[in-house]
Amino acid sequence: MVLTIRESHLQNIRTHAESTYPNECCGILLGKLQGNVKTLFEVLPTENSWDEEAAAAFKDIPGSAQLSSTKRERFSIAPRTLLNVQKDARDRQLDIIGIYHSHPDHPAVPSEFDRAIAWFQYSYIIVSVQNGTARDLKNWSLDDDHQFQPEKMTIVTST
Repeated sequence: MVLTIRESHLQNIRTHAESTYPNECCGILLGKLQGNVKTLFEVLPTENSWDEEAAAAFKDIPGSAQLSSTKRERFSIAPRTLLNVQKDARDRQLDIIGIYHSHPDHPAVPSEFDRAIAWFQYSYIIVSVQNGTARDLKNWSLDDDHQFQPEKMTIVTST
C-alpha cells in the first residue's frame, strides 16, 4: 500500500502535535482507497479522550499492563466521535483510511499497545514531538501477521 498525502496535511498533523504537547494528539485520516493506493483528502484532528475509563476498558489489551490515565503516554478517540466521523465520511463518499497520533519525547515508532489496537488497511502516521517541536514523522500499516511495517508515503506539493 501507498499513502498519497499533501505537504499541507503533514503540516496540519505536525501543528496539532505541537499544540497538544506534552500530551499525545490524535486524529482521523479521511480519503479514498483505490487498489493499493490510499489518497488522503482530509486530516481531522480529534480530542484525545484517554482517561481512567479508557485505561480500564483497554486493560486486557497486550502492551497495556502499566496503563495510566495520562494523555502523555496514550491516546483514544471516543467511540461516538469515530462513529460520527464514519457517518459523515460515508455521506461525502469518503472512507476512514487511517489514524494519526503523536509520541511526545519518544520516537515515531509504534508501541506494542499501538499495534494491539490497530486495524488492517489503515495507515498509522506517528509524529515524534521532542521538547514541543514536531520532528520525525513516519507512516505504518499492519502486515498479514499483525505486525507494523513502514508504509510508503508519496508526498505531493499543494497547489
